[in-house]
Amino acid sequence: MSIELTILGNSSATPTLNRFPSAQYLNMLDHHILIDCGEGTQMQLRKYKIKKSKLHYIFISHVHGDHILGLPGLIFSMNLNSRLEPLHIFGPASLFEILDMFLKHSDTRLRFDIVKHITDDSKREVIFENMLIKVTSFPLYHRIPTTGFIFEEQSRLRKLNIEACERYHIPFTFYNDIKRGKDFISADGKTEISNEKLTYDSGLPIRYAYCSDTIYDKRVINEVRDVDWLYHESTFLHEKLERAIETKHTTAKQAGMVAKEANVKNLLIGHFSSRYEDLNELLEEAKTEFPQTEIAEEGITFVFE
Repeated sequence: MSIELTILGNSSATPTLNRFPSAQYLNMLDHHILIDCGEGTQMQLRKYKIKKSKLHYIFISHVHGDHILGLPGLIFSMNLNSRLEPLHIFGPASLFEILDMFLKHSDTRLRFDIVKHITDDSKREVIFENMLIKVTSFPLYHRIPTTGFIFEEQSRLRKLNIEACERYHIPFTFYNDIKRGKDFISADGKTEISNEKLTYDSGLPIRYAYCSDTIYDKRVINEVRDVDWLYHESTFLHEKLERAIETKHTTAKQAGMVAKEANVKNLLIGHFSSRYEDLNELLEEAKTEFPQTEIAEEGITFVFE
C-alpha cells in the first residue's frame, strides 16, 4: 500500500493571493493525518476533496499563527457536522490552552472527545505507535517550543507471490500469516513450504520527516538522517541569511545542506516567505546543494513507495 502526502499550504506567516500557510495531509497505511493547520486549511481540504471526517490524527509543530489558526475553525466545523469519533491532537501544552480558550469563550460543547497528546520540545520521543506506523517527535530550534515529526512504517509485510500460492494450493485463510513472514504448514503437518517460496521482499519501511520552523542546526541533521523523504522549511533565499538567523528560519541553500549532510533520499521545500512570487528561485538554490529537491507545491500529491 502506498503512502500519499498532499500539500495544502506552503506559505509562511503572511498568506499570499495564491498560497496558504502550512498544512499537509498524510495518508499513511489508512491513517489519515493532518500536519499543521494554518489559516484556511479546511478550505484547502474541500478544494482537494479530502474529507475532514476522515481525519483522526492532527500533529502541530508549534503555536505560531501560520501553523494553528485553521485549527479552531476545523474543530468547530467537525462539531457542526455531528462528528462523534475522538480526535487525537499532538502538540505543545500551549496549544491546548488556546483551544480551551476558544471553546470556553464561544460556549462550544463538542460532541466528540479531543484526546490531548502533549509534545516535549526538549527531547526525541515516540509519541504514537501501533502495529502499522510509528511517529517520533524531535526538537527544532525556533523562537518558541517547536518539534519536528518522523512518520514511519513499522516493518513491512512481505508481498504475496499469488502464482506460487495458487500452485501450492495455499488456502486464502493463511495469506495474512504468510505476509507476516510465516512458513506454510498444513493442518495435518504433512506439508511445509518456506515463506521465501510464497512471497517477495517488499523493501524497507518508508520514513517521512517533517521539519517546520527552525534555524539551520547540526542537531536536526542527526534527527533526520537517512529518511526517505524530508520536508524542510526554506523561508528565504540565502541572500537573506541575516534575516533568517534573526527570525530563526532556514534558507533554501541550508535546507539543501541539511538533506545532503543527513543523506536523505528526497527533499521537499516549503514555508516560503510571501516576498517570493517565483518559487523556482528557491528550488534552484536548494538544488545547488541537493539535486533531488522538489517544491512542496499546493495541491500536489507525492506518493512514497
